[in-house]
Amino acid sequence: MPTDLDANEVSMLAFRDAMAHLGAAVHVITTDGASGRAGFTASAVCSVTDTPPSVLVCVNRTSSAYAATIANGVLCINTLSAEQHGISAAFSSKQPMAARFEHGEWIERHERAPRLAHAMVSIDCKTVSRIPVGTHDILVCKVIELQTNTQPGVLIYYNREYHRLTHT
Repeated sequence: MPTDLDANEVSMLAFRDAMAHLGAAVHVITTDGASGRAGFTASAVCSVTDTPPSVLVCVNRTSSAYAATIANGVLCINTLSAEQHGISAAFSSKQPMAARFEHGEWIERHERAPRLAHAMVSIDCKTVSRIPVGTHDILVCKVIELQTNTQPGVLIYYNREYHRLTHT
């Protein structure tokens, strides 16, 4: 039975314009291990279930951090505070990986991904499933440890710009 989805194709530009209107928290995803230390900025992060605690992260397969993120199998989702837009910009740039980690204060931990010291939330994970969709992989990750920090607000990406959402 045909549906409206079968009859209409959405253009890439129309899709991107529509998605720009979906505000999202900004995260820096880090990894470390045998395949090296790497990181990237992401807004496509979402809880999956609390039994067991799981999240998903979408990563572009052309990302310079992709190979290390997949091979290492561990990551840390660092949700940025309202004042950390510079860190997001560094991790979404073409800078070498080592230069990206010069932004912010990073806590190095044995067999764990680097944790951003003053992130709103840091979520340590192990990748348990990888689902290829178009240009990206959806990583389903089991939560291993959580760290929360008191910050005055969170960094949001909306309409192709950073915005600070703060407590009133």
